[in-house]
Amino acid sequence: MASSTLFHSSLLPSHRRTPKPTAIKSAAASPSPPPSPPDTRQHHHRLPEENIRDDARRQRNGAPTLTHKFSAKYVPFVKSQSAKGKAEEWYSLDEIVYRSRSGGLLDVEHDMDALRQFDGQYWRSLFDSRVGKTTWPYGSGVWSKKEWVLPEIDDDDIVSAFEGNSNLFWAERFGKQFLGMNDLWVKHCGISHTGSFKDLGMTVLVSQVNRLRKMNRPVVGVGCASTGDTSAALSAYCAAAGIPSIVFLPSNKISMAQLVQPIANGAFVLSIDTDFDGCMKLIREVTAELPIYLANSLNSLRLEGQKTAAIEILQQFDWEVPDWVIIPGGNLGNVYAFYKGFKMCHELGLVDRVPRLVCAQAANANPLYQYYKSGWTEFKPVKASTTLASAIQIGDPVSIDRAVVALQNSNGIVEEATEEELMDAMAQADSTGMFICPHTGVALTALNKLRGSGVIGPTDRTVVVSTAHGLKFTQSKIDYHSREIKDMECRFANPPVGVKADFGAVMDVLRTYLNQAPRK
Repeated sequence: MASSTLFHSSLLPSHRRTPKPTAIKSAAASPSPPPSPPDTRQHHHRLPEENIRDDARRQRNGAPTLTHKFSAKYVPFVKSQSAKGKAEEWYSLDEIVYRSRSGGLLDVEHDMDALRQFDGQYWRSLFDSRVGKTTWPYGSGVWSKKEWVLPEIDDDDIVSAFEGNSNLFWAERFGKQFLGMNDLWVKHCGISHTGSFKDLGMTVLVSQVNRLRKMNRPVVGVGCASTGDTSAALSAYCAAAGIPSIVFLPSNKISMAQLVQPIANGAFVLSIDTDFDGCMKLIREVTAELPIYLANSLNSLRLEGQKTAAIEILQQFDWEVPDWVIIPGGNLGNVYAFYKGFKMCHELGLVDRVPRLVCAQAANANPLYQYYKSGWTEFKPVKASTTLASAIQIGDPVSIDRAVVALQNSNGIVEEATEEELMDAMAQADSTGMFICPHTGVALTALNKLRGSGVIGPTDRTVVVSTAHGLKFTQSKIDYHSREIKDMECRFANPPVGVKADFGAVMDVLRTYLNQAPRK
């Protein structure tokens, strides 16, 4: 089976083709449907003098007035799901606020009653109709779910690079050769505008900032602390919108490929002699004093974009739910974002369950793993040691409570990977045609351990989330294949073979190689 954007149910094994659940419509009169892109089968053509924003605006202005109203707001994040929807404290998304009055995290809460006016089949059809289009802004994998993300923003305020819609890769050879699995998939979120899943959240956050600036709110720029990928996404989207971006990076702790991205996109970059947690502390203090909008995942807007990757996975399986989804975890917002996406699909009748989630951490930065192994009895931040999975080198994650909710409510598991394990897993995956980042190596190590213990079965449909493109981490691959990583055997290294410029010498080397090469 080849990877694709969408699958038809006839391509799925018969045991996967279960009837789609359908939510019961309200007894009230049916409201008008949400806006959808023009039907391309009608051969709609954009006027020569129009760009895609102009065309979308004209189509929108010519559409009938809609009576429904979708909305979302900030509410305090609560650990107890039974307490959701009961909070008296709430804030408009147009307010600049990052914490609740008690100092806790915020969450974006959608008006689920309004969304429930339409059944699961309606939402599945609407989202599917927008895939692969260039209609503004629905060509984006994020904004194709606009009603579930940032429903009240004007399309003209959206800043998008048509992110998302990333490849879901059937890891046929890797699954068969190394794990004895026949239904292993890798969600390549790194095949995106800036090379990581952070684009999914940043398009939402920068779009909202763009809206706030047009409303003359006091926002002169957007700032973040970063281990690399957040700064790349922030600087790119801010550059596209003409908004200043400020980046705090831990000096000498990220790859050059990651460092060059915010520099190239014109960000004001501060290289600070501390780790990520130190940068995070500083940016929070600075944004409390200056009119700089905080872009880290403490800001819950980003998670609204990141949750669309979960919805996309369901789309790509023709709305069938995988058994397992394995996610690398550092600051831990993405674990909750995936859970939130799956949970919304379940609550609104698109699917009949939520998959089991696994969070995979590097052993050198594993506070969630230690918390899980303690039976969730006591959380202790750690001083993160250096790890080649640098984007998750975080010892005091902001979204620890969010991640715990996600895992506890999905019957989830936490695993860890040593440096040697994650690099070996990366090398093995690359040897089967992938080109993954070290963080994906962490997730694959977790999968290998769970397969070895029998927790994940050979026929379980499993999705490993690849969070960044391997091209951002070429130096770690070079060091591995050169066997230059201290105290690491590098068992699967594949260094080039030196040979004289002589026909006989070349033939001798080739004969030796071909005699040793595996045959089917």
